[in-house]
Amino acid sequence: MLRRFIILLVVTVLFCSCTKNQDPVDVLLSQMTLEEKCGQLSCPIGFNFYGKDGDSLWLAEDFVGMMDTLPLGSCWAVLRADPWSRKTVETGLKPRESARLLNMMQRHAVENTRLGIPLLFCEETPHGHMAVGTTVFPTGIGQASTWDCDLLEQMGEIMGKEVRLQGAQIGYGPVLDIARDPRWSRVEETMGEDPYLSGVLGTSIVKGMQKNVCATLKHLAAYGIPQGGHNAATADVGPNRLMSDYLPSFEKAIREGGAKTVMTSYNTIDGVPCSANKWLLQDILRNSWNFKGVVFSDLNAVNAIYATQRMAADPAKAAAMALKAGVDIDLGGYNYGGFLKEAMQRGLVTEADIDRAVRHVLQLKIDLGLFDNPYVVEALAEAEVGTKENAQLAKQVALESAVLLKNDGILPFGEHINKVAVIGPNADNMYNQLGDYTAPQDPDRIVTILEGIREKGRAEVTYAKGCAIRDENDADIDEAVRIAKVADVVVLVVGGSSARDFKTNYEDTGAAIVNESISDMDCGEGYDRSTLKLLGKQEELMQRIYATGKPVVTVYIQGRPLDMNLAAEKSNALLTLWYPGMEGGSALADILWGDYNPAGRLPISIPRSVGQIPVYYSQPATGDYVEGSAKPLYPFGYGLSYTQFEYSDLQVETVSKMDTLFKVTCQVKNIGPRDGDEVVQLYVRDEVASIAPASKLLKGFQRVHINKGESKQVVFYLTQRDLAVYSMEEGWHVEPGEFTVMVGEKRVLINQ
Repeated sequence: MLRRFIILLVVTVLFCSCTKNQDPVDVLLSQMTLEEKCGQLSCPIGFNFYGKDGDSLWLAEDFVGMMDTLPLGSCWAVLRADPWSRKTVETGLKPRESARLLNMMQRHAVENTRLGIPLLFCEETPHGHMAVGTTVFPTGIGQASTWDCDLLEQMGEIMGKEVRLQGAQIGYGPVLDIARDPRWSRVEETMGEDPYLSGVLGTSIVKGMQKNVCATLKHLAAYGIPQGGHNAATADVGPNRLMSDYLPSFEKAIREGGAKTVMTSYNTIDGVPCSANKWLLQDILRNSWNFKGVVFSDLNAVNAIYATQRMAADPAKAAAMALKAGVDIDLGGYNYGGFLKEAMQRGLVTEADIDRAVRHVLQLKIDLGLFDNPYVVEALAEAEVGTKENAQLAKQVALESAVLLKNDGILPFGEHINKVAVIGPNADNMYNQLGDYTAPQDPDRIVTILEGIREKGRAEVTYAKGCAIRDENDADIDEAVRIAKVADVVVLVVGGSSARDFKTNYEDTGAAIVNESISDMDCGEGYDRSTLKLLGKQEELMQRIYATGKPVVTVYIQGRPLDMNLAAEKSNALLTLWYPGMEGGSALADILWGDYNPAGRLPISIPRSVGQIPVYYSQPATGDYVEGSAKPLYPFGYGLSYTQFEYSDLQVETVSKMDTLFKVTCQVKNIGPRDGDEVVQLYVRDEVASIAPASKLLKGFQRVHINKGESKQVVFYLTQRDLAVYSMEEGWHVEPGEFTVMVGEKRVLINQ
C-alpha cells in the first residue's frame, strides 16, 4: 500500500505541478529513463501473459519480468483466443474474467513500476472482438455489402463497447485496404475494391467504435494489391494511383472519422517498406492529413525490414529506420524493446526521435483518461458483452449483407415448398461461416444455415454434407443426391473456409501456413490462391445435384469472390452471404421464405476467371479476350431484390456553397410486388483529364426503403473533391471540362 501511495503521489505531483505553459507529457518525459521510453514504444503479444486454473487467474512471469526490466507501454491480444494462441472456450477468458485480468495487469503497471504509467491494451476487432463470449458479426466484405452507414456505425459502437468493457482501449479495425486481387488471402477483411465505398463505410465504423475505444485503421498502405496475390508481396503502384485509389479511404476515416491510431502494412511500395516510408507516414499521414495519433507497425513488420525485406543490415538499423519514418509503436516489441537503445548508442537515432514517438503514446493515454482511471467494472463485462440484443444486431448486418445474384422466381419460397434438402460442406459448419480472426465459440451461440432453416419451421428439412471444402476423401455425394431427389427444393451451400484449427502451424505474425493436411481452410491470412475454383469435390457435388432436375438455390459462404460460373448457369437462384457471422443461418432462412427482402450489393466484382484479374469496375474500358468476355460475371454494385425499382427525373443543379458544386436529384419508384430497400448509386465520369480517368467512379450512395407503389426523391451533393483529379505536381484539383453523372440507367452531362 505504501508503494502504491508513493507512485500515485509522484504521478499526481508531476501533473499538478505543470504550469499553464508546461505540457504534462513533457513533464513526464523529463522523468523517464531511456529504457522506460523504449518500453512505451513496445507492444508485445500478450496471450501468454497470464495463467488460468478454474476460477484462478495469475500474472505470468513473462509479464512480471518484462515490467521489471522494460516497463511496457502496451500489450496486444492478451484476450485473443484461437488455435494460434492455443486458447479454447475452456482455457480462454470469459468476459468477466477478461476484465478482471486486464485490471490485474493494469494495477501491476500502476503500482509496481517506477512511474506507474498505465498500459494500453490492444485487441483485434475486424468483425467483433476476437475473444471468448463476444458478438461475431459478418466479416468486412459482408459489412460492405450492406451499403448501410447507419447500421455499420451501430455495429462499430457495439464492437468498441465490448472491447472497452473488458478493459482494453484500442480495437484493431476497420480494414480499409482496397482489394483488387481476389487470390489474396485477406479479401474477406476488407470493404472491397472501391476507395469511396470503403472510406464512407469505414468512417462510419470508426465513428461507432470511437464512442468507446480508439479504432486502428489497417493497413497503410496498398496492402490489397499484392503481386501474384501473395500476402505481403510488393504493391506495384505509382504515386498518382496510390493517392487516387489506395489512400483516400484512410484519409476520410482520419479527417471525418477522427481515427486515433493507424497500422502500417507489411508490403513495400516502389521498393520501400511501408513501416520505413517517411513520405507515407510523415509527409502524407501527419503533415498533409494532420494526423495527431499513434502509428503502430503490423506484428513484427519492423523486424521484417531486416529479416525478410533486407533493407537493414541488423535489427537495430531496422528499428531506427521505422522510428525515423514515423512508426511510434513496434507491434511485437522485438526491435524497439531489444535494439532501440543500441540504435541510439550507434547514432542511428537521437533521443529526440524517441521522445517524439513516446510523446504520441503518452498523449493518447492522457486523452483516454487512463491516468485518472485505468480500471473497468468487471460486472458490466459479464452483463453487457455478447448479449442477445447484440446478436440481433449481428443478424441485421447479416440480412443486409446478403447479395442475391440470380433468381428465376423460385425465391422467396411459397406454400408449395414442403420439403427442403439442405446440402453442402458449408451448410452445418459454424466455423466455416465465421471467417478469420474469430475466437472459439460455444455452439449454442451460433446459428448455422441448417439450424436456421430448421428453426424456421416452414418445411420438413433433410440434410447431407455431400463433401468437404478441400478433403476429397470426406464425401458422400450419393446420399446428397438421394435426399435431393425427394425434396421440393435444394438449398446447396458451398464455398470456402477461413476456419483455423489446432493442427495448423502459424508464422510469427499469426498468419496460417499452407498445409495440405488441413481439411477445410482455403482462405484467411496466409491462404493465398492461384485459382478461384471451388476445391475438393464441390463442383462434382454441384453437377450431380443440378442433374436431378430439382430446383436449386445455391448459396456461397466465402471470404473472397470464387468461381461462380457453374452456379450462375445451373442454379434457379444464387446468393452470396460471404462469411455471415453468428446469426447467418437465421438470416438466410428469413430471406429464403421472404420474411426479409434482400438488398445487398457487391462491394467487389466477381470475375469470370482468374485470368481477368485485376477486374474492377473503374478500370478504363478494354476489349474482350480471345477466350471470352473481359467483363466480370457480376459487377461491383450489383444485386437483386424481390421487387423492382424504376428511376426517373435525374436533375443536376449548380450550387455555390462552400466546396459543394452540384445538387443531384432522382426519383426512385418501387414498381414491384413487395416493400424493399434500394441502394441508389451515383457515379461520375471525367470525360477528359490530365491523368488518365477511370471509366466511372462511385461518388455517392444511399440505401433507402421504399414501399411498393411508392416513390422517393434521392438527393446527392457533389463536392470539389468528388470531381477532382490527383497529380504529384498539383495535388488534388478540379479541371474544367465535361463530366457525366450517372444514377441507375440515367445520364446527365455537366460542365465544370
